[in-house]
Amino acid sequence: MGSLASEEREAWLRAELAATGQVTLAAASAALEVSEQTVRRHLRDLEEQGVARRVRGGARAVGPVSFRGRARSHDEAKTEIARKTLPLVPRSGTVAFDSSTTMARLATMLPGADDLVVVTNGLDTLRALEGKPGIQPLLVGGRLDPRVDSFGGPLAARGAADFSYRAFFCSVAGLDFERGGFEDTLDEAHIKRAFVQASATVILGVDDSKFGATSAALSIPIDAITVLATNVDADARALQPMRERGRRVI
Repeated sequence: MGSLASEEREAWLRAELAATGQVTLAAASAALEVSEQTVRRHLRDLEEQGVARRVRGGARAVGPVSFRGRARSHDEAKTEIARKTLPLVPRSGTVAFDSSTTMARLATMLPGADDLVVVTNGLDTLRALEGKPGIQPLLVGGRLDPRVDSFGGPLAARGAADFSYRAFFCSVAGLDFERGGFEDTLDEAHIKRAFVQASATVILGVDDSKFGATSAALSIPIDAITVLATNVDADARALQPMRERGRRVI
């Protein structure tokens, strides 16, 4: 790429945040051919402008990111998390999947079931489940947010609350180990709280880039999480707070 002026580097970082929702220091440093310290300085400026929120190892975009953009980031980690949660999906009964790209990945992996109803607020998750033997996918109503390809709002939350779920499979925009999971939009937080309240267990899949991060609204209280699936070793030091709470970590 060659050496870029400061304004061009900042424009590149803005574009990457808009496209994928996050940037890492290592990747940005390599792409822009500057030091990680220089990238940190730009990210600090973008944070002051309200464009980014700095996290460990990089920064995340402020506000919702498109499904396609989110699907491009941390691909290997999401696949690993989906593989870990796959054995936890029951063969029958009713479960809920949120609209995250991680759970859409899980939906693609499901080979079929005996008599399983999957309720979701995500269009891509619904499409991934259609036609699979023994699985009946249902989409909650409400308002479609074209920014994230998911349904939300009061009608969607009421639709989600009409069922009793054996498990809720979900991800979050950020995970604070003291408070819980956070979302970039109030609508997404609202419907996830409805799913949580109607579920016997909550299975959260989240990659390590989201550890310690918060966002606009709390969606899943930390004590509501039954199982935490991540892309790091279950014995990792970062996951000690969950183990101390007696939560299963995989």
